[in-house]
Amino acid sequence: MQKRSFLLHTTAVLALSALALSGCSMTKDTSSTAGQADNAAVRTEIRTGVDTTLTRLYSQAAGSRELVSKAEGVLVFPRVLAAGFVVGGEYGRGELRVKAKHSGYYNLASLSVGFQAGAQSKAMVILFMTRDSLEKFQAGSHGGWNLGADASVALVRVGANGQIDTTTATQPVQVIVMTNAGLMANLSLEGTKITPINL
Repeated sequence: MQKRSFLLHTTAVLALSALALSGCSMTKDTSSTAGQADNAAVRTEIRTGVDTTLTRLYSQAAGSRELVSKAEGVLVFPRVLAAGFVVGGEYGRGELRVKAKHSGYYNLASLSVGFQAGAQSKAMVILFMTRDSLEKFQAGSHGGWNLGADASVALVRVGANGQIDTTTATQPVQVIVMTNAGLMANLSLEGTKITPINL
């Protein structure tokens, strides 16, 4: 019971810390001109980040454009900030595009345990390869969609030559993670929760 209480408390603290570190503010439901201007700026920032992330992906990994074009929906988090020491958290905001058209904005948050120091940033691209997986995500995300728990998810593999192996990308949901050093080959996706936001 004490362990559960500690984890709940730690999760809350990390979520707030991640928000502060990423310079994010909670979206307020307001009709004021200032609030609308703030939301417009956030939307522009996210969309610009998504475009930049996809352009970088296409230039870094051969076969990625083909894989993305086959997806029914593409959810891109341009900047996922990970911070903490021993117990850490991640936070990011992104956009879902269905057949290249805007279909909503989302938050990503996760809690991780293990040695980690300082703050790190990465980009995450989630591909819904089937109509069924996309619809299940859209229907289930309002209560929080857990990456790795609510669907069959696979981290996209990249060969030594930098080529994405599209023949092995067979799971309904594919995930590509990029850092400044390139694509990540190993990463635990458990504990990552995605929820929609209104902007």
